[in-house]
Amino acid sequence: MPVFAQQSREQLRQMYLSAWRKYRAQQPLEPLEAQIATLIAEHAEYVPLLESPEALGAEFTPEGGRQNPFLHLGLHLAVREQVATDRPAGIAAIHRDLTARFGDVHAAEHAMLERLAETLWDAQRAGRMPDEQRYLERLRLL
Repeated sequence: MPVFAQQSREQLRQMYLSAWRKYRAQQPLEPLEAQIATLIAEHAEYVPLLESPEALGAEFTPEGGRQNPFLHLGLHLAVREQVATDRPAGIAAIHRDLTARFGDVHAAEHAMLERLAETLWDAQRAGRMPDEQRYLERLRLL
């Protein structure tokens, strides 16, 4: 069962906020907390929100015009896990190629997570599992 499957939105957000607080306080981090804190550090634009009292309850709608930092960071975590496990098969090679082309791992991940978000959106709308082959096709088109 996936790590996050049984957690509420608030619990997931609290996990991100706790990891960041521990990182800032230079406290020991669990491996997942270290990954989260590293991602937050790479996204300084999110720090003011994540350190604000509104972070747990904030709403991020298309109409509101604000990107959801929790979703964005979660997609980064997903892409990094996919690359580390090469699942779907071939994604690690695509990541290497994109990193070489973009000249930066983070930029390659941003391009990849956009395609992951599209694939997840399609699956959610259709009420089915994500199409891994379509996802890989989207990545190859980058």
